[in-house]
Amino acid sequence: MLDLADPWVLLLLPLPLLAARILRVGQVSGGALRVPDRVGAGLVAAGQGRADAFRISSRQGLPWLIWALLVIALSGPRDLAPVSALKVSGRDLAIVLDLSGSMVRDDFDLDGRQVTRLEAVTTVGADFARRRAGDRLALVVFGSEAYFAAPFSFDTEAVARRIEEAAIGISGRATNISDGLGLALKRLSTSDAVSRVVILLSDGVNNAGATNPRGVAELAAQMGVRVHTIALGPKDLTTAEAGERGVVDAATLRAISDISGGESFRVRTTDDLISVMQALDALEATDGDGLAAEVYRDYWIWPAGASIILSLLLAWRDLT
Repeated sequence: MLDLADPWVLLLLPLPLLAARILRVGQVSGGALRVPDRVGAGLVAAGQGRADAFRISSRQGLPWLIWALLVIALSGPRDLAPVSALKVSGRDLAIVLDLSGSMVRDDFDLDGRQVTRLEAVTTVGADFARRRAGDRLALVVFGSEAYFAAPFSFDTEAVARRIEEAAIGISGRATNISDGLGLALKRLSTSDAVSRVVILLSDGVNNAGATNPRGVAELAAQMGVRVHTIALGPKDLTTAEAGERGVVDAATLRAISDISGGESFRVRTTDDLISVMQALDALEATDGDGLAAEVYRDYWIWPAGASIILSLLLAWRDLT
């Protein structure tokens, strides 16, 4: 239903009339021409008729219409737009993403083309983030060091863009799983969310930092934080040849999830990664009561635009 944001503005409608009564314009004197009485009376009668008609139709009517349209625009005509309520899960979910040097390996296929591990993760991970409406999301990235790339927010689109913009090298090229998980837990320690979850994705072996990843997982269990882990890469540390690079320590990631009460996933292809994200959607389903929101569709631009067009028309008539 159409209503006005500031209906009191309509009180300004009679303002020009009040101004005209207060600020009366004096009579303008001019030259005179003597003519016969009969001719003079006819000219005066004809002139008054034409003047009155012109005054009503243009000199008075059009400016009044322009003023009325401006006042209506200022009053803010609007309509309540139907908006689907945002479901709220009461969950804080931190995505912890490995940006170590091994993520540059191009051993994944995405849409029929060979891509790096990072490109596969950012593509699928950003899509996963966009589907988390109702969760408060955060992004932690780690290499040699760990830092927050996006703080906890309901703006899932902003977090998804951060995932897409992730680049190797900004946090070092080593793999410091402990610090990445620890930083997420530090932020979650101040959270009063009903459910607190970490999704940890790594494609390597913890080779930096002074803390054991299993010890950090025990801290997560004490805090009541579930950690779901994703071991990314075609080769596992236990099955790879000695000294082979680019392998993932799936056993350690599995231990982290087991200790904290989460789930562990093994990803060798892009299809596996998509399936994992779908499984996580089911494990951490978004539900809850919706938040009511009033979003208005504004219509002030229409009377404002009409007043501008009529003003230009009036100015053109005066010039011609």
